[in-house]
Order: sequence, then structure tokens, then C-alpha cells
Amino acid sequence: MSTLASLTTNGREELVAEIAREVVLRLRTTGAPAKAPAARPAATALGDGVFATVDAAVEAAARAQRRIQEMSLEERGRVIAIIRRLCDEHAAELARRELDETGIGRLDHKIEKLRSIKRVLGVEALRIDARSDASGLCVIERAPWGVVGMVLPATHSAPTMASNAINVIAAGNAAVFSPHPAAWKVAAHALQMFNREIERETRVRDALTTVAEPSIASAEALFRHPGIALLCVTGGPAVVAAAMQTGKRVIAAGPGNPPVVVDETACPHAAAAATIEGAAFDNNLLCIGEKEVFVVASKADAFVKAMREKGALELDRRAIERLTEAAFTFEGEGKGCGRAHVKKDLVGRDASVLAAAAGARVPEGTPLLFGETKGDHPFVQEEQMMPFLPVVRVPDFEAAVAAALQAEHGYRHTAVIHSKDVGHVTAMARAMNTTLFVHNAPSTAALGVNGPGYLSFSIATPTGEGVTTPLTFTRERQITIGGALRIV
Repeated sequence: MSTLASLTTNGREELVAEIAREVVLRLRTTGAPAKAPAARPAATALGDGVFATVDAAVEAAARAQRRIQEMSLEERGRVIAIIRRLCDEHAAELARRELDETGIGRLDHKIEKLRSIKRVLGVEALRIDARSDASGLCVIERAPWGVVGMVLPATHSAPTMASNAINVIAAGNAAVFSPHPAAWKVAAHALQMFNREIERETRVRDALTTVAEPSIASAEALFRHPGIALLCVTGGPAVVAAAMQTGKRVIAAGPGNPPVVVDETACPHAAAAATIEGAAFDNNLLCIGEKEVFVVASKADAFVKAMREKGALELDRRAIERLTEAAFTFEGEGKGCGRAHVKKDLVGRDASVLAAAAGARVPEGTPLLFGETKGDHPFVQEEQMMPFLPVVRVPDFEAAVAAALQAEHGYRHTAVIHSKDVGHVTAMARAMNTTLFVHNAPSTAALGVNGPGYLSFSIATPTGEGVTTPLTFTRERQITIGGALRIV
């Protein structure tokens, strides 16, 4: 039975709706009406890892994987160094291609994402453990899965491919990528660039593969392919659900709606500066980005003032209403009836575009819009990925944490606190139980952007692996040797 056919009725409806939304996004973000297909650009020509069919892509990756798993860690490290170097050297080109293709995000931040690929863990993350006692010796090592099927998002297609490629190759795997239809050309171009240089320096061909003009059908074929040992899905909930139906092991990077708490002890200026930096990054396309703020009443006026002073533009109630109408559709009849659904028109667009939809004007270079709302507002409750940040006043810290828990919806993805009270930090961290928890810093610090974290663009919250590393893409293998081998 096919993946699509095996979904429940609700699951099929959700998947079809997501496909429709993706098509609309692809049309709207081009900024022009659809035209007859032009000649195939060089970036999507077959070869250098781009194949006409899923079968061909998987077969080529399988041949490459047999070579990669036999490589020493030092040799795999050379492959990883190639990917890191090319991302740095071609960051501006790849960022411009991605922005031109998708129409979302900010060029400077897309460049920064590619240059940050050097923070992705490689072979240095791998390890071998051993235990010994009078009965013998046990060695625990990490083995590759084989060929990994990987779904890429439209929000950061090339960076996600690069970070995942480093992880899987370090672990001894090869990968077949299924890019989002709205960002597949830049993914194919980057993949071909990586493959050419990897083959030139190591003679390993097609370590990374994909299909020309990927689609929902090709993604489904990849999910079901017997040559795919493991799936890693970075995308919407419907795509994750479809992957889960295959019976294969799935590493799922699912949704998030990260809340921020500003408590009674926080420095409002530091909190505002960090919040703007994180929420405005690539126009709030990152799943870890600050999506809503709960600020205690005693600090609310100071925090709002600091947000203005740090360069964010505050919208009044009427402007927020107009922006809400432009950004959401609602189930049922009439504005505000039923659950809100994010339109794709404004996702990842510049603050000036959102301001125009709200009937406001912003100074050039304004990074973020914000405004005060109630806790049940759609901008608070939905993962909206736009450079508008709702700010909600709450009575005290306990109310802030309760509101943050409700808005985060149990995704256990990311949460942020600004506080000088260690007890508050501990209490919120325990209550939220998120994969990433950030204290007195922008959300981006969790992934090593001006912070101490390490980077991956696949954060596997639903399946529990967290920020993916090479260890995520390995199988634990145990070798047991009987007899007393201890020397001490």
C-alpha cells in the first residue's frame, strides 16, 4: 500500500492541504504569474548526483556508501572539509540563489547560515566506548545505516542539505535528498558543486544524490524505496506523518512555536536586544526563532520601550488587526471564528512587506515589527514565521510560564527566558522540557551563532534525537569478548 493511501482520512486531507499550500507558496513567492517552462538551467541538468528517477539516485548513493563506510575517519574528514569550504566560499552565491528562488528570508542572514556550516559536528563527534570486568571485554562502536533519505525544507534548503551531508558522511552513510519543490534548484546546484569537488579530491562519486524536479510523488517513492535504510524529515507535520507510515526508522524535525519569558529580574534592554536578534534572523524563518513574548507586568513598559529603542517598530491595535487579516485564514464564518491557519503570502517576507499589509510604514532597515496582543491571539498560538512578534503582558512569572507552556503546545522544541533569578530559570526549564532552552541570549545562540551551541538545521524534537549530529545517523554495535582481559 502506498504511503498516501495508508494515511487516515484526516491525514490524507492534511497532506493534500499542505501540498496545496506549497503550490500557492511557490507561485506567490515568485512575485510573477506562472510562465511556460524555460529551458532547463545548468543547475538542474542531470549528472553530478542529480538523477532522473528515485531508483537511479538510490542506486548511485548505495555505490558511494560502500566506499564511504570503508574510509577512515581521517578520509571522511577530508570530505567534510570540502563541504565546509565550499559553503564558506560560495555563501553569497548560494544565498542569492535561494532568496531568488523562494522569495523569503534575508540575504545577509542566508549568507551567515551558510558560513556557519563550519560549526556542524563532523567525525570529531564519533566515539568508541568500552567496558571490561573479570568476565571479559565489551566494545561499543557506531556503525552506519547505509543510504539515508532526507527531506529538505524551503526555508533553508542548501544549509540543511550541507549540515545533514556532513552528519551522514561522518557516520559512514550516503544520502538521497528530496528538496522542497519551492527550493529545489538551489539544492541541486549546491549538491552538484559538492559532488564534483568530492569526486575530484577523493574519487568517491555521488556521495549525495537527488532527483531532477522533485515532487510529492518522488518524496513518497523515496520513503518507500527498499534501498533507503533511514529517513530524516525536516518539514511540516503532514510530511512527517507520511514518512512515519513507511515503517522505517524516522528522524523527524517537526514544528515549534518558541515562547520567550521576560521576568521581574530581567534587564529589559538586554532582553529586547536579544529578542530582536533572534526573532528577526532570516525574517523569523528558523524553527527556533522567538515567536511570542510573555513579559511580567512590572517590566512590560520598560521592555516595550527598549524594543522601540533597539529598532523594532511597534504596531497599534488597528494595524495588528489588519496584519492578522492579511496573515491568517479562519475556519468557520467571520474573522476570528475557528482555528487560524497561516497564509503563505507573508511567511519570511521583510518587515516592510508586513508593515504595508498592516497599513503602516517603517524606516528602511527595520528588522522586526511587534505589538501587544492577548494570549489567545493567532500570532501567539500559531507558528507564523514572520518578522512580527506579539508581546503579551502577564501578572507574574508563574503566569508567564503557564502561558508559555500553552503557546508552545507541547512540541518541546525551543523556549527562551530572560532573567537574573536562577530559581526562575530552573523552574521554567523543567516545566517546558524543551529540546533547546536558552537563557539570556538570542535563540540563535543555541545553534552556535554568536553562542556556545553547535549547529544543525534538523532539530529532531518529535522523535527525540534533538540537534542532529553524526551519532544520530549511526547504529550502536556491540562486540563482546569473553575471558579476563583486564590488566589492572
